[in-house]
Amino acid sequence: MTRYRIALIEGDGIGPEVTRAALSILEALEAEFGLSLEIRPAPAGDSCLQKGGVALPEESISVIRRSDSCLKAPVGESAADVVVRLRRDFDLYANIRPAKGLPGVKSLAPGADLVIVRENTEDLYKGMEFEIDGGAVALRLITRRASERIAERAFGLAESRKKGRKVVAVHKANVLKKSDGVFASACRKVWRGHPGVNFSEMYVDAAAMALIRSPESFDVIVTTNLFGDILSDEAAQLVGGIGLAPSANLGDKFALFEPVHGSAPDIANRGIANPIAMLLSVSMMLEWLGESRRDPVCGRAASSLRTAVNAALERGVTTPDLGGKNKSAEVAAYIARQIHEGRKKE
Repeated sequence: MTRYRIALIEGDGIGPEVTRAALSILEALEAEFGLSLEIRPAPAGDSCLQKGGVALPEESISVIRRSDSCLKAPVGESAADVVVRLRRDFDLYANIRPAKGLPGVKSLAPGADLVIVRENTEDLYKGMEFEIDGGAVALRLITRRASERIAERAFGLAESRKKGRKVVAVHKANVLKKSDGVFASACRKVWRGHPGVNFSEMYVDAAAMALIRSPESFDVIVTTNLFGDILSDEAAQLVGGIGLAPSANLGDKFALFEPVHGSAPDIANRGIANPIAMLLSVSMMLEWLGESRRDPVCGRAASSLRTAVNAALERGVTTPDLGGKNKSAEVAAYIARQIHEGRKKE
């Protein structure tokens, strides 16, 4: 049996609450599937900043570096000092944001099933800014290397999905001729190595409109950092809201998984935070471990968790943000019971 070391950032605000929900689910999965998980705390965020003057202590980075993956709850005002640095230091160049209609959830696009693959290391988020008289300048870096490897990730994902094997590259090369021109040409080059995938291009403003008009037509969207950040939140809202949105930050050898919602300090410690995005992030983590470590047990555990989450949503076992009356712990407990019952039926 493989033992996996999971670095855990419990975060700020509602972070500890959704973390507790995730830990209870991991315990259920360990019991039913025989997983062996070593959870290793890696403190980071506002509380660390207040106590020690740094949001991401070197001790936590060391814990993460010695782990197989990292699970991160939302961090407060210091989020950029935590996740942006981790993306950079661990070269987590691919941000994966699925947006899929879920049972029992009222949404604008219940039939949507798409994934946004966002380049995660450059663009304006490099933070290369400087002031000039009366204003400021931000440098937008788009390299061929980063564009080609994120395109490879997107085409590979499209080949593994059953939906339509379609990739659309979203950019603004008609205006940003140099920077987005590099990105667009890199996507076209990579496409030549994936002849079984249907490829198209779309300007970002048209893509934002098409996501509202016909979200079901999308399969895999590949785009640059800033455009991907914006479009992925739009896509999340189409299928029920950001409280249901998981994400993965993938590199070639390491990965970090996190819900994309914020720390929501206004509802912290009230027990009503929606844990679903965190739990679906756990499912993505287990799926990645199963694929990267060739461990089918992790894959089965991930599938069981997704099935259990769907059962909770379908039966209306939800927190107030989705119109339900359940506490966070009650939702997690129901999902854990579904995992146990699902195994009994196998």
